Amino acid sequence: MIEYKGYTGVFEYDEDYEFFAGHVIDTRDGINFEGRSVMELKESMRRAVDDYLEFCEEKGREPSKPYSGRVLLRIDPELHRELAAKAGSQRMSMNSFIAERLREIAL
Repeated sequence: MIEYKGYTGVFEYDEDYEFFAGHVIDTRDGINFEGRSVMELKESMRRAVDDYLEFCEEKGREPSKPYSGRVLLRIDPELHRELAAKAGSQRMSMNSFIAERLREIAL
């Protein structure tokens, strides 16, 4: 993964063509980039993100932002109650409690 201006790009390498191809994952809009070396790949992503932001500005539209940190989650009411009780017993907000559990899973 590579990052630029808060956007995250992922890429793959094609051994047959000796070529990297990637795309930005944290936007609704398609932002693609490519290169024959890691340096070219990073520069291509920078140009692609800058071009995207410039295009949005020219069109007067808000660019799709990288992840906001907000997640809407629907769960069973009983699980909701159990999570709230568990968080409260640890003197934590439910948000902080769930965020810590998710961080443990992600790492």
